[in-house]
Amino acid sequence: MVRKATLKDAIGIYHLINHYAREGLLLPRSLSSIYENIRDFWVYEEEGQLLGCAGLHVVWEDLAEIKSLAVREDKRGKGIGSLLVEACLEEAQKLGIKKVFALTYAHSFFSKFGFEEVEKAKLPHKVWGECVNCVKFPSCDEIAVWVDLEKVPIRYEHKV
Repeated sequence: MVRKATLKDAIGIYHLINHYAREGLLLPRSLSSIYENIRDFWVYEEEGQLLGCAGLHVVWEDLAEIKSLAVREDKRGKGIGSLLVEACLEEAQKLGIKKVFALTYAHSFFSKFGFEEVEKAKLPHKVWGECVNCVKFPSCDEIAVWVDLEKVPIRYEHKV
């Protein structure tokens, strides 16, 4: 089941994200950062176990980012990541967000939702707001992708 995260999910989100951070696939997040941004997160839970998470972080009046998308390794390939992305996109539409972006190594995954590769220079709020403080800046090897929610119809397999 996909649902908004609650405070009780913070430690599970922390462990899930930082598992992939140790592999260099996600940026690490501190536990305090997760608590501070818990309202950004969606989680996928099954039988009381946290199996996936993703955050939708509003960057500007018409721009948001999908961050920290992670699915437990033994549950990958089962559609959990897709459900989490769909929840983020639906929330973005409800908020009136026009464009949603992600910085990712999984461009092909995001392309099935209509995301297209974009130059990072088109994301100045992100670059100057957060990226300048990242250990990978200015040599970030992630690919920037975005989707224009006014042009790409989004279909959902669930209701948020």
